[in-house]
Amino acid sequence: MYRHTVLPGETLTTIAANYRRSLPSILQANPNIDPNRIYPGQMIIIPNLPDPANVPYSIHISVNSRTLTLYYNGRVMRTFPIAVGRMVTATPIGSFVIVDREPNPGGPFGTMWLSLSKLHYGIHGTNDPSSIGHAVSHGCIRMHNADVEELARLVPNGTSVTISP
Repeated sequence: MYRHTVLPGETLTTIAANYRRSLPSILQANPNIDPNRIYPGQMIIIPNLPDPANVPYSIHISVNSRTLTLYYNGRVMRTFPIAVGRMVTATPIGSFVIVDREPNPGGPFGTMWLSLSKLHYGIHGTNDPSSIGHAVSHGCIRMHNADVEELARLVPNGTSVTISP
């Protein structure tokens, strides 16, 4: 079971949105919390999402080198080229998890979308393969369609994703 640590300024509504869970499901998984009094540092259970410590895969994204590195039990398995956000729509830096996925999302998102635990951000394919290697997105991580499909076949929801400069 995944445990989220409340950050300054977060509400249960924003936490539910970031993890693509309903507010009632968050409340049901956390019966002893007062929804009107959450505080930074408080632990919130996110239902139906595994603890990343129990997932053998992890992902590290380097914005500056424009690479996504997939690890299995701490060992590099594969490194993929990516596109990242433009300066005005920068890729968020921090620690996230994959919370869900959508095959064939359409439009510029290519053949697969892996949602991150930050609303509106994900790892996805592209309809413009020439964009890979550049800072051109609205903040998401773009991959070649074959690469994101391979990644999606390997990593489960709950996989940790660390994005660094």
